Amino acid sequence: MSLSDLFEGDIVEAGAQVRIEPIQQRSTARLSGLLDAAAVVVDEVGFDRITTAMVAERAGASIGTVYRYYPDRVAVLHALRERAIQRFRLRAAREIKVTDPKTPWDVIDCAISAFVDLYRTEPGFRIMHFADRERLPISSVNSSDAIEVGFFAGQLAGVLADRFGLAYGPDLLFRLEVMIEMADAILSRAFQSNARGDERFIDEARRFVGVYFSGYYGVELAQYVGATAGLESAE
Repeated sequence: MSLSDLFEGDIVEAGAQVRIEPIQQRSTARLSGLLDAAAVVVDEVGFDRITTAMVAERAGASIGTVYRYYPDRVAVLHALRERAIQRFRLRAAREIKVTDPKTPWDVIDCAISAFVDLYRTEPGFRIMHFADRERLPISSVNSSDAIEVGFFAGQLAGVLADRFGLAYGPDLLFRLEVMIEMADAILSRAFQSNARGDERFIDEARRFVGVYFSGYYGVELAQYVGATAGLESAE
């Protein structure tokens, strides 16, 4: 099994919130256009102010066209978020395939680089945090965020176990989920008011993740992190 195969299995299907499944090529193109328009509007006005009318206007479509595929604005935002997740996973897989990681940190750094690059280049990528704004109490709903992070942590764990011999199991999965949450929060802050990302926060995301992960998984990783992120090697 290749490293990228571990990421590309069971990717979120874009548009799961769609009211009517588009079949014809024209319908598929129209759906993609609606999500492209929604991405631009999200960047312009944010999650709270976006409306289906704004999406329709930006896409050059009627409001009825939007409602044909999505019952409301929340469904549009969820579909856009699913597409962003899919593109992130594919980009991370591509980064790993191209760079051919030589250390565990290479794998983690590929994922961070993919996230940063998409924040810089993918319209509406900030939609990744829409669910955090809309989430219900975890006791009353299966959090989509938990499912999503669990999947990605599982894929990272599979790569690290398959390629570098880390023990696959609850401990690795839990620590990777903590690492993902940590990196996500810091990287999101990096792009809060800077479209290119505040390099200080991006560097600190790598630093904190490196320190946390190397604390559990040894000198080899710590030495690599130290060489690339200015850390001293862990004993």
